[in-house]
Amino acid sequence: MISLKLAFISDLPFWAQVSTYAIRDAEEYKNFCDRPKDQRPLPEEVIGDIAEHLATIHLKRCERGKRCLYEGSTPPGGFPNSWNGATYCTSELAILKNNEIHTWDRGYDDDGNQVWGVMEGPYEFKPAPASSNNTMLSPLNFPPLQTMDKRIEGSFVLQE
Repeated sequence: MISLKLAFISDLPFWAQVSTYAIRDAEEYKNFCDRPKDQRPLPEEVIGDIAEHLATIHLKRCERGKRCLYEGSTPPGGFPNSWNGATYCTSELAILKNNEIHTWDRGYDDDGNQVWGVMEGPYEFKPAPASSNNTMLSPLNFPPLQTMDKRIEGSFVLQE
């Protein structure tokens, strides 16, 4: 299991940076969202469970006419990864105009053969229907695209 950290960075050639990190005790996070809040690790425990850096994706605004708002991928050659026979991994991420998030993570061996990850295309995460009363998982609510007079600087951890 991995945790996402989203950092909005100014004065760089990209809009945002998404970094993934390993979790020290993955068992403790299984079915995290299905558990009542009082049975989940506390935020201060989560910070302590973050292990090594896995990958970083720089997001840029999509070109006019595309379905996405932002998209990015790991640098050429990806990042080192040893899971399931891989030697490196790649990731692609897109945030679409309809609030979907598409992510495609793949691991490759030394010969360039894909050894883990979906072959046919990205995972597609769609917002929960507006009529949903499920308080455990709230829909993705991205604000409408606006021109920003001020730049956002600093790091933000995505939380529920």
